[in-house]
Amino acid sequence: MRELLVQLRVIRALVLRETRTRFGQYRLGYVWALIEPLLWIATFGGMYLLLDRPAPNGLPLVAFLATGIVPFLLFRETSGRVVPAIDANKGLLFYPLVRPLDLVAARVLLEFATHMVVLGILLSTLAVLQGGVRIDNVLVLLTGLLLASGLGAGMGLVFCGLSVFTSSAERVHGPLLRPLFWTSAIFFSSDTLPEPARSALLYNPVLHAVELVRDGWFAGYHPRDISMAYPAVWVLVLLFLGLTLERVARRRIQLT
Repeated sequence: MRELLVQLRVIRALVLRETRTRFGQYRLGYVWALIEPLLWIATFGGMYLLLDRPAPNGLPLVAFLATGIVPFLLFRETSGRVVPAIDANKGLLFYPLVRPLDLVAARVLLEFATHMVVLGILLSTLAVLQGGVRIDNVLVLLTGLLLASGLGAGMGLVFCGLSVFTSSAERVHGPLLRPLFWTSAIFFSSDTLPEPARSALLYNPVLHAVELVRDGWFAGYHPRDISMAYPAVWVLVLLFLGLTLERVARRRIQLT
C-alpha cells in the first residue's frame, strides 16, 4: 500500500511537470486547448451552413460537432503525447522512483483532464446560449470518453515501445491516424451512411467511442450496432501489446 501511494505521488508530480512544460511556456498555452476544438467546430459548422444542411437526426449542430470533435481529439492527442513520452523524458529515469510507465500515465491523465475541462466549458457555453443543456446518460458519455482515452493510450504505448527500437515508428504514427479523422463519425452519423460503407466503418473502434459520447449526450440518439465491448477489446489488446513492448524495451532504455 505504501509503495502504491509513493507511485501515485510520483505520477502526480509528473502530471504537474507536464502541465507546466506543455501549457506554461506560452501565453496561449492553456487557451489553445480550447481554441483548437472551437476552430474545428467553426470550420465544419460553416461547411454545414454553406451547404444548407442540418445536423443528422435533427440534432443541434454545435453540440453534434462538439461530441464528435472532443472525443476524437482526446484519442489523437493522447496517442500523440504518449509516443514520445519515454524518449523525451529519459533523464527522469535516473531517479529510482520514476518508471517508464509513470511517464506514460502522467501524459494520459493530463490529456483526459484537459479534454474533460474543454468539454465542460463547451457544455457550459451551450447551456448559456440555449438556456440549458440536458445530458441523457452521463455514464454512457463518460464510457465513450474513457474508451477514446484508452484507445489513444494503447496505440500510443505500442508506438512508444516500437520507437525504442526504430525511429521510424514516430513517422508512421501520424499518417496512420489521418484516415481515422475521416472515418470516425466526427461530422456525420454512422446511421446516415449507406449500408456497405457503414458496415466497413464499424470496424473502426474510435467511431464506436465517438458515437457512445453522442448516445450519452442526446436523448433518443441510439445508433445501430454501436458497442462498448468492441472498443474495450481493442483497448485491452493494444495495452497488452504496448506493455509487452515496454517490458522488452525497458532493458534497452536502462542501458542507454
